[in-house]
Amino acid sequence: MSDNHLRLGVNIDHVATVRNARGGAYPDPLRAAKLAEEAGADGITAHLREDRRHISDADIDGLMEVLSVPLNFEMAATPEMQKIALRHKPHAVCIVPEKREERTTEGGLEVAREENKLAHFIAPLREAGCRVSIFIAADQRQIEAAHRIGAEVIELHTGAYCDAHAEGRMDEAVRELESLREMSAFAHSLGLEVHAGHGLTYDTVQPIAAFPEVRELNIGHFLIGESIFRGLTPAIVEMRRLMDEARA
Repeated sequence: MSDNHLRLGVNIDHVATVRNARGGAYPDPLRAAKLAEEAGADGITAHLREDRRHISDADIDGLMEVLSVPLNFEMAATPEMQKIALRHKPHAVCIVPEKREERTTEGGLEVAREENKLAHFIAPLREAGCRVSIFIAADQRQIEAAHRIGAEVIELHTGAYCDAHAEGRMDEAVRELESLREMSAFAHSLGLEVHAGHGLTYDTVQPIAAFPEVRELNIGHFLIGESIFRGLTPAIVEMRRLMDEARA
């Protein structure tokens, strides 16, 4: 695989959201993960929330057993989640902010204010062999803080760009995109690996995919929604095509 290959991580949380709406076993997130893998996903992302609103502990157990691509385990910086991550030792752990009242992760982690706490939190995860990623806004202070605490990877929050684009606020979308471009380059200059995600669609993915510093995109809600209309495999294949086209 070329050094220019842009990895696609498929987030399967919202397969579990649909399952949990009825309280049964269908649709199965593990089946979705295997389909995503076969369709060209380079990794699977799953967020085990404190309130277990979508992915469950049993899902994480199952994913660790069945996947042959890496698992990116999204989690809040809590002792409970650290314990689960240390038990499973997934390939990657992405630390995200989490509030019970939010519908989805609304913003990046506040690293600069919590630097000491987060440095101590991620140290055992790194020692266990997990690649630690920090989900943050495209903000220089947060990137510098993530670098200081020993994170190997940052994931830039693309939600503000995607929201502005979707709502037709194109001047704002251009500004957000430029900020993401600048901060991707800045993070790369510090030696951090750069990922990006949140809210990306077929209409918004290509400008981000074209940034040479970005090594991975994590996309979930849109792909699961699009799969209702075209099927999960074709939805992922089309996203992969758009990413590769932009990269070329």
